[in-house]
Amino acid sequence: MKPNTKIHEALGFDDVLLMPSESNVKPAQISTKTRLTKTIELNIPLISAGRDNVTESAMAIAMAHLGGLGIIHNNMTLGKQVEEVRRVKRAEGNFVQNPITVSPDTSVAEAVDLMMTYKISGIPVVESPSQKVVGIITHRDIRFFEDYAKPVSELMSKEVITVKAGLAPEHAKKLMHQHRIEKLVVVDAEGRCVGLITVKDIDKLSRWPLAARDSHGRLRVGAAVGTGKDAFDRAMAMADTGLDVVFIDAANAHSRDMLGTISHIRQQRTSEVQIVAGNVVTPEAARSLVDAGADAVTVGIGAKEISASRRVAGVGMPQLKAVLDVVDQCEMMGTPVIVDGGIYGSAELAKAIGAGAEAAIIGWLLSGTDEAPGEIVHQGGSVYKVVNPTAKPQHRLPFSTTPGSDPCRLDEDLADTSIPYRGSVEHMVKHLITGLRAAMAYTGSQDIRDMIERAEFVRK
Repeated sequence: MKPNTKIHEALGFDDVLLMPSESNVKPAQISTKTRLTKTIELNIPLISAGRDNVTESAMAIAMAHLGGLGIIHNNMTLGKQVEEVRRVKRAEGNFVQNPITVSPDTSVAEAVDLMMTYKISGIPVVESPSQKVVGIITHRDIRFFEDYAKPVSELMSKEVITVKAGLAPEHAKKLMHQHRIEKLVVVDAEGRCVGLITVKDIDKLSRWPLAARDSHGRLRVGAAVGTGKDAFDRAMAMADTGLDVVFIDAANAHSRDMLGTISHIRQQRTSEVQIVAGNVVTPEAARSLVDAGADAVTVGIGAKEISASRRVAGVGMPQLKAVLDVVDQCEMMGTPVIVDGGIYGSAELAKAIGAGAEAAIIGWLLSGTDEAPGEIVHQGGSVYKVVNPTAKPQHRLPFSTTPGSDPCRLDEDLADTSIPYRGSVEHMVKHLITGLRAAMAYTGSQDIRDMIERAEFVRK
């Protein structure tokens, strides 16, 4: 008989229940603030998966508004992925840094095209090469104007209200009201344009009080990469646009390729971008990722019976066992653990947090929402969200066929090209968080850390 024939017992989320305990905590009093990485916090422990049927800029913006994070998928060109990250970082903030500008000689047609492409309503006009502000052109200036070949200098508003960086939102509101305008141009000591404050940005800051924001008030965003040179090139390009977190994703992250990619990115971007790496299911693998420079670790390989890695390769680990083992290691290193896979409702989310995870990546539940990529179609009396509206409902191939992709990558969920329509992501997130809050109340937990420390499991 083989010397290593010992069979280890491992439990999944479906095998256990959380034990209730004495509690004076009400759901409304509970805080769901949590760590994403060693230095970045979220207000809810939810992350939308970096998959092509789940997260592009619309989903990432919605998730950040709600207090979570979106991972822009990498099943697109480098340029497209960079642009998706840029859309999130430009969506709002204390002020728009390095805004899109035009010169006085730019045609009205080109200015209109920029406004449509980037979904903006005004563009500062600056002289070249001084970058000094000479005007601003807005939708109001070009309304009813038809000679698009004319330069913007003939239409722009020349009386521009400029301010210095660091202006308080309340003061910005007063200036806008005083001058009956919707935009303030931020300039440096030499009068060069360095930013833009808009009334929409100020409104959004108050509309989404729990939004996940960086130090400049911009929405947080993550992006997925694989391993190797392509991953490094993508990470560097997106870091230059303000990317907060790069998610380095591999079917089995316990490999030299993964460790080399983490180290390479860490050496080039020591503090500008955080690194989340995975997936792993053992403490040894988690330790190797953290030693290489990862700021958080994702857990999950073959977490559920329907996972392709189980059915096709016969490989996997029940998610509860994987989380408990990895958390035991990562807590000693001060590193957050993120669950990736096996979350099909608020019950699994609560068990994952109770097991020690500080956040969860959600894929299937969010793939049919309004903010996910794709279109809504009607088939046979049912409503679906499809990534390719011309395709008939069919399963994806079990192995990735993308050139340069991970040869071991399996589609964990075997997602159908047609996914049941689920409404807004806000509705789905509220459903998950409501269930989590209920579980925290049952266990007497006031916050995520309290839940991790107090939670106890019983086997069914």
